[in-house]
Amino acid sequence: MYVGSFHYASFSADFTDNFPSISLVYGAWYSCTILAILGSHEFGHYFACRYYDVDASLPYFLPAPLPLTGTIGAVIRIRHSIPTKRMLFDIGAAGPIAGFIVAVPALFLGLRLSRVVPLPDNFVGMSLGEPLLFQLAAWLVWGDAPSGHTINLHPMGFAAWLGLLITALNLFPIGQLDGGHIAYATLGSRSTALSLTTTAVVVVLAFFSMSWIIWAALMVGMMIFLGPRHPRTVDEHVPLDRTRQLIALGTIAIFILCFTPAPIEVLDIITQR
Repeated sequence: MYVGSFHYASFSADFTDNFPSISLVYGAWYSCTILAILGSHEFGHYFACRYYDVDASLPYFLPAPLPLTGTIGAVIRIRHSIPTKRMLFDIGAAGPIAGFIVAVPALFLGLRLSRVVPLPDNFVGMSLGEPLLFQLAAWLVWGDAPSGHTINLHPMGFAAWLGLLITALNLFPIGQLDGGHIAYATLGSRSTALSLTTTAVVVVLAFFSMSWIIWAALMVGMMIFLGPRHPRTVDEHVPLDRTRQLIALGTIAIFILCFTPAPIEVLDIITQR
């Protein structure tokens, strides 16, 4: 709510210095939206665990004093190992699919509440990378913005944008991320090579955008401390059924729609380049 109130004040200022007074109430536009997306993601995992009688905790929401997000996400604790690839796939895929389903309408509504305004020549601030889905939604809602104008994103729209980014990050086919679970359930032992390759790609991305530095460090740390190989299930060599293979392709499509190579850039740094 606190971070969201600053997002709303910034939105109200329309890229000027005329900031209104901070009101905690208006922070709900951001906080309720991001909590809905994060909660849906984790409850997707939770209810899939309940379906298979896998012992799991309710979601833990993780607030943090970060100026842009106010949170580092949410988690559930799965207390038992998952014995089969079918169960692993369903539990891993349920989270990002559920979060994506909530993020999409929030994105369209958030864009509808946004405004197209002139961008000052001397403006210094953050530039958000636009995933394919965001670009499509912005075009459907606002069309082509006039030259020198940009979308002043409503806090609900920013929360939805963040939800898309979180969905993409979780779908990286690395280690024990959701995407790692999906990759192992689909490819078996062959997923190890994919996990190592994707980690290398993230490291390369960090050289092109500072946005990836922390994520790359976390992924390398995961590879070092947990190993590149996903914990085995009892049926590692048994292929998934046709329906789950199609859902796996669907999660790849979701990843492509939500991914952006440069999530956050500083405009004055871009100008200097």
